Amino acid sequence: MTEETTAEETTTVPPREVRYEPHGAVALITVSDPGRRNAMALDLSDQLVDAVRTAEQDEGIGAVVVTGQEPGFCAGADLSQLGGSGESKEAGLRHVYRGFLAVAGCTLPTIAAVNGAAVGAGMNLALACDVRLAGPKARFDSRFMQLGLHPGGGYTWMAQRVLGPQAAAAVTLFGEVLDAQEAQRAGLVWRAVDEPVTAALELAARAAEAPRDLVITTKRTLKVTAGLAKQSDAVEVELRSQVASLQSPEFAERLAALRTKVSRRT
Repeated sequence: MTEETTAEETTTVPPREVRYEPHGAVALITVSDPGRRNAMALDLSDQLVDAVRTAEQDEGIGAVVVTGQEPGFCAGADLSQLGGSGESKEAGLRHVYRGFLAVAGCTLPTIAAVNGAAVGAGMNLALACDVRLAGPKARFDSRFMQLGLHPGGGYTWMAQRVLGPQAAAAVTLFGEVLDAQEAQRAGLVWRAVDEPVTAALELAARAAEAPRDLVITTKRTLKVTAGLAKQSDAVEVELRSQVASLQSPEFAERLAALRTKVSRRT
C-alpha cells in the first residue's frame, strides 16, 4: 500500500445532510454540503422539511434557527437534478421549493443565521425566515437574471414584502449584491453581527422562553393582521386571543412572579 493510497483511503467526504441540533429550547437546523456551498439538492430539501416538522412536533422547542455549513449559507438550487422535460423540470422545482416553503410555513418563530453567500434559492431560504441576521461573510445575490432564469418559489412576493418594490427590483432586476451592512440598511436583515449563529441562538432563546402556544398564536396573528387594511380589523382579530391569554395559567404565574419581584424592590 502506497502513501498516496493510504491518504486517499483515509480522506472522508462530509455527508450531504441537514443537521438538527437542539440548543435548549431552540432547534438549530444546518444545511450541510460545504463542497457545493450547500446547494439545495432534492434530498436536502426533503431533510429540511423533516427537520422543521421535528421542531414543530417537539413541545420542548420554541424557536428555530436555520443556517448553512461554512463557508456558505446556500448557493441556490441544484439545477442538475431537475430532469429533461418541461414536466419533470416543474416537478423538480416544486421538490426544491418544499424545503424553504416548510420554513416559511413553520408555526414557530424562525431566524436565518446567514453566514455566507445566499444565492438564488438560498435567498428564498433566508427570506422564508421571520428574521435574518447576517455575518461578515454574508452576501445576498438573487442572480436569477444573470443565469437567464425566472425567479420562483414565491421569491418575488417575499422580496417585495421584505424589501419593498424599489429594493426588490434593484436586487432582482439589476443584480445588486448586498453585503451584511447594505442588507441591514435595505431592511433585508434585522442586524449585521460578527457571529450570526451565536447571535441567532441568543435571539431565538427569547422567543422560546415565552409560553409556546402563545408564541405560535401570536406569529399566526402577525401574518393575519399584516394583510388587513384597518387597525379596527386587527383589534377584533387580536381580542379573542388576548382574552384567552389573560385566562391562561402561564399568564397568572408570570404576573405573580413579576409582582413579587417588584415588591422586593420597594
